[in-house]
Amino acid sequence: MGETDKWSEVAQYASLMNMVSIAVYILCIGLAWWSLQAFRFDVLLRRPKGAQAIMLQILLSIGLGQLVAGFFIQYLGLSMSFSKMF
Repeated sequence: MGETDKWSEVAQYASLMNMVSIAVYILCIGLAWWSLQAFRFDVLLRRPKGAQAIMLQILLSIGLGQLVAGFFIQYLGLSMSFSKMF
């Protein structure tokens, strides 16, 4: 019975970490989108209000958000594993 409880606890921990990761990714992508709104794309692009310019903003938001979220998730994982060392 003890072995089953251990695996259940591990699965619950993994599920919680996955939900936290998804929330962090969505939050960071949203923050990246919000911060890119301050950037003046009209200086660089021919049609800054066109579909291609909006798609560029979406892709930049996803890329930047993924980088930032990856940093925070990795930092969270490392800091949580630190407590298991001591």
